Amino acid sequence: MLDGAGDATQARILGPGEHIPYGAHPVLIADTTVYGATRVEEMLRQWGPLPRPWLVLVSDAPARPVAEARYLVRALEGRLAGVARVPYLPVLRAVKGPEEALEYKDVRSVAEKLRRTMEGK
Repeated sequence: MLDGAGDATQARILGPGEHIPYGAHPVLIADTTVYGATRVEEMLRQWGPLPRPWLVLVSDAPARPVAEARYLVRALEGRLAGVARVPYLPVLRAVKGPEEALEYKDVRSVAEKLRRTMEGK
């Protein structure tokens, strides 16, 4: 969802201990659970002098996140470049990969909105 419409892959996962490439825009991805928000908090405690990351919250259910998760994310917003939200998309549970997911109109629509949000458009 973070890659543009072209064929060139822009987003990639960094492994433990890997350095963020110069000029890259770091993005943390978490689900909307208390566990996900707590892991984001732990990551930000160790973040150091790196550029502030975006947080992409992916809804894990068709309901609102629980209050504790919402409050924790709100408390962390000052340490983030921004927060983007991806609604619950049931189709994501049934696909094998990003290429297959992007065959669905709903997923393409959310991906475009996500990119616009993060690009400030």
